[in-house]
Amino acid sequence: MLDFIYYPVSWILWVWHKVFSFVLAPDSGWTWALSVVFLVFTLRAILYKPFVKQVRTTRQMQELQPQIKALQKKYAKDRQRQALEMQKLQKEHGFNPLMGCLPVLLQVPVFIGLFHVLRSFNRTGTGFGQLGLTPEENAQLGNYAFSPEDVQSFLSARLFGAPISSWITQPMASLQAFTVDGGELPSRWEIAAVAVPLMIIAGIATHFNARASVARQSAQAAANPQAAIMNKLALYVFPLGVLVGGPFLPIAVIIYWVSNNIWTYGQQHLVFRRIDKEEEEKKAAALARRNENAPKPGARPDKSKKKGSAAASDAVDATVDETGEVSLQKDAAAGDGSPAASKSGASAPKPGSRPKNSKRKRR
Repeated sequence: MLDFIYYPVSWILWVWHKVFSFVLAPDSGWTWALSVVFLVFTLRAILYKPFVKQVRTTRQMQELQPQIKALQKKYAKDRQRQALEMQKLQKEHGFNPLMGCLPVLLQVPVFIGLFHVLRSFNRTGTGFGQLGLTPEENAQLGNYAFSPEDVQSFLSARLFGAPISSWITQPMASLQAFTVDGGELPSRWEIAAVAVPLMIIAGIATHFNARASVARQSAQAAANPQAAIMNKLALYVFPLGVLVGGPFLPIAVIIYWVSNNIWTYGQQHLVFRRIDKEEEEKKAAALARRNENAPKPGARPDKSKKKGSAAASDAVDATVDETGEVSLQKDAAAGDGSPAASKSGASAPKPGSRPKNSKRKRR
């Protein structure tokens, strides 16, 4: 049903296995481990641009938080209007919330595909394909892009004595698949000796990646109760989940997890530094433009600009008079011989004369 995921994942893994087979032995556990590592690097390189978009979207969301909170407060009683205003705000700023979680969503099917392909190398008692196969019969089956010879190579590969596709809680019937070509049955202690250190590294790497992301959040975003809960989950619950779920994951999948976190840690610092540099350059350019437009210290004001501004103000006054609006220019024009001027002139007191009382004194 999910062959459109399984086949691309297996083909990438197949290509890297062939590449490292030129340097190392094809049946070596290091060959297969490096194939998994570079499978991760290939997929993350493909997802690099969506990751950069995710970082930009997250920053933009933090910048829009004051406006978002204002809309939430303004339309607290009208959810429909609030949603419309939110969409309008997002459209104005070119903000797409989906881009904030797109890289994570794309990694989920990759993880599922790798988990399925790796466990499909060992079908005995695992629930994949035919059940109850002997180790020899299991090795004679292909696995998506891998031939029966590749399957046999994978089953015989060991990393510090542990099969790379084994996991701590693996049933004994499933472990029998690793005895192909006279191989010894691996013990759980051998598997745990390799899996447990990788689980601890994966948990620590998950914690530090979350820590780097939280440190980049603004104080206002971190104060949000929902963001605070998510930060706690990312910092402590998710790393603990790696330790709890590790015994149920093949060693190759744990290698995938470690490699993915190492790539993420380096990529975060690279992208954040690049975006910080871009923002600093934008601020410097804006400051330079503002300094160019500002008058230089000690410079005389430009009289031509003043004349232009005076002419503009006269034009504005004339426009106001023509539209019939009340202005101070009407009072200034009172002595031009017009009826309005004669009226106002007649009623105006002469210089040095005493004002006449409008009402007679009462006796």
